[in-house]
Amino acid sequence: MKEFSNIENILSHARKAIEEYDMIKDGDKIAVGISGGKDSLALACALAKLKRFLPVKYEVIGLTIDMGLEGNDFSKIAELMKEIGVEYHVVKTEIYEIIFNVRKEKNPCSLCARMRRGAIHDAAKELGCNKIALGHHFDDVVETFMLNLFFEGRIGSFSPVTYLSRKDLTMIRPFVYTHEKEILSFSKGASLPVTETKCPADGNTERAKMKDYLSIFDKEHKGLYHRILGAIQRGEIDGFHPDRITAEEKKRRKEENASKSNE
Repeated sequence: MKEFSNIENILSHARKAIEEYDMIKDGDKIAVGISGGKDSLALACALAKLKRFLPVKYEVIGLTIDMGLEGNDFSKIAELMKEIGVEYHVVKTEIYEIIFNVRKEKNPCSLCARMRRGAIHDAAKELGCNKIALGHHFDDVVETFMLNLFFEGRIGSFSPVTYLSRKDLTMIRPFVYTHEKEILSFSKGASLPVTETKCPADGNTERAKMKDYLSIFDKEHKGLYHRILGAIQRGEIDGFHPDRITAEEKKRRKEENASKSNE
């Protein structure tokens, strides 16, 4: 398996989330939804690496939904998946054609997200997976919370773990404690084959604007993201809860990881 020299931070935060929310159990077969962005590629690397450290046995596969955009090339992603020992599948769809050419959606993001979710759910079931891992990170939790507050007038975000009874699938988000800047640093240091999106709506969304607003406020009021996530945890919103790992346990795990890394 390919080794990475700068993966420790994301492994530490991912392991904390996995263990606090009991995300992975013995015998799980987990599909990582790989969009080609840094978050999903880093998540695949982290879950493959954590198989050495977590006290449970599980399988990881990579799953990409090809929306039908011209010029998409997933060959470099396939190479990375082979290097880290992860089975990889690309599922071709006509999502782009339906949304932009047939329906000519002016606000395509919501429909696109639903269609991609449906496609990845169906593909995961066909491949025998019982869980899907998504690359949503710490920053996404806060930004989603603020978007829901500003534009829907409700208190909520996404959950660390969500069971979909209709599909008999569990969605897990191991990066909910991992900062985007840490993922970016790992991605650059590891030279991950990040595939730039060619979506016409990319960068022109309310989410992108909220990210910009919060970035400005966080510079003026240091720790804003942490305070908002802390409020989400203390309020136990959407399955979040206050940290339950003690300082002693954190120290023990750090020493254990260091010992295994030196083996």
